[in-house]
Amino acid sequence: MKTLVICSGGLDSVSLAHITAKTRALTRLVSFNYGQRHLKELDFAAEAAARLDVPHHIIDLRPVGAALTGSALTDDIDVPDGHYAEDTMKITVVPNRNAIMLSVAYGIAAAKGDQAVATAVHGGDHFIYPDCRPAFTEAFDTMQKAALDGYADVSLWTPFVRRSKADIVTDGAAHGTPFDRTWSCYKGGAQHCGRCGTCVERREAFDLAGVEDPTIYADPDFWRAAVAQHGAA
Repeated sequence: MKTLVICSGGLDSVSLAHITAKTRALTRLVSFNYGQRHLKELDFAAEAAARLDVPHHIIDLRPVGAALTGSALTDDIDVPDGHYAEDTMKITVVPNRNAIMLSVAYGIAAAKGDQAVATAVHGGDHFIYPDCRPAFTEAFDTMQKAALDGYADVSLWTPFVRRSKADIVTDGAAHGTPFDRTWSCYKGGAQHCGRCGTCVERREAFDLAGVEDPTIYADPDFWRAAVAQHGAA
């Protein structure tokens, strides 16, 4: 099945790109610039597209992102430290981000003759992001089938939506994902900070999967205390 992958450049979506290339017909990667402070992630998405020898489309959504105010990812608001599943991480929500990106991706897929759009939302996202939950992805797929009825037949593929990030690490490793060429940290510094929710979740996932983490963190040990604190809450 000819499949377009939405790829941010993060661990999840780059793994999905490699898995898709091995198990389906990967046609292209689509990335979005919505004014995120960790814009460097797009460099890693571009690397993945070049490595997998497929086109890379970067869609400029900066004007849209500027209107979606109140998120630590796009505004001058500090990204919180701690476990990903803490209430404090809700400040990283960009309203309706996935719905907007998926709508664009479906349009590209229909225009290019692709049969599926793949996105790497996973079970660990459910607590924080409503547009990563199965109820949303299933409803969105139904809506898009109605939107494209008679023009194109495009399905949504969400292989991780009921699985954990540790599962993604396991599957990504099995399909040759170069994890050191992925970017997760929301702070967008020279190195992964090791303290924000995405860094803690990333480090914990490698530990749970039993896979060596090649990532260089500015604070490589913070994750243990964050996981312990979350577990005690």
